Amino acid sequence: MTTILKASGLSALAFAMATTTALAQGALTGTTALNERIDEIERNVATDMARSQDAARFGNPDQRMGFSGSASLSYSALHGNTESHEFTLGARLRYAEGRWAHTLGLALDYGRNSTTGDAKQRAFGVFDSAYSFNPTTYGFVTGRLDIDGLATGTNVRTDGFIGAGPGFRIVNTPDTAWRVQAGIGASFIGMADGTETLELGYIASSRAFFRITENAFVTNDTDILYSNAGWRANNDLGLSLKVSNAVTTRVSYLTSFNSANAITTDGKLGVSLVFGF
Repeated sequence: MTTILKASGLSALAFAMATTTALAQGALTGTTALNERIDEIERNVATDMARSQDAARFGNPDQRMGFSGSASLSYSALHGNTESHEFTLGARLRYAEGRWAHTLGLALDYGRNSTTGDAKQRAFGVFDSAYSFNPTTYGFVTGRLDIDGLATGTNVRTDGFIGAGPGFRIVNTPDTAWRVQAGIGASFIGMADGTETLELGYIASSRAFFRITENAFVTNDTDILYSNAGWRANNDLGLSLKVSNAVTTRVSYLTSFNSANAITTDGKLGVSLVFGF
């Protein structure tokens, strides 16, 4: 029995040493960096795919009553040839009771690299609340706050908005869904030089879904914000296809408009493709 235990202990130690060596070699040869990059790509693709799966298109999605949520954070520090610190935090808190549903999201991003001089101090928060009067009509409150702690000069340090209004589900079937909402609120912009602007703002949004076949559907999401500072609008048109059990793809075109910019319109073509085998 003693011999067996010793042999087992030696085998476990050998496995641990081999694993440690493999991890170390992976860090040196670039395998670890490649795996991390692949994971990042997969997360970005999954996020892009999930944008088209908006459960709220079909009414309040089933969700746990009371509090629920999730949080994640990461921290890294480098010493030696490069001195740097990076910290990120993401959290989402939900609360539902009866016809009320609330969501609070928060993202913090802090970084400093003493070698290159690069730094970042960013905080972004979003709050959404909705109350369903009936299956077709609801009221909403939405707010956001974006803070850039390192903004200087005439750059925006604080950008916030809060608004409320009604929403309507014009079409609500498993194959076609379309809801619109509009409201009024307050827009706040604080510049790094101390200049602040508080003004009335108007928001409008549209969410449309149309299923072409069992494995193909089109979505079109539009958001518009108007204030005295000008117009801002985004439109995201996407086509999602399940080519086979192993291949899924999404093609989208995002159009952004800002009347305050010299070139008012930007376009972005996105193609996400997932293979499984």
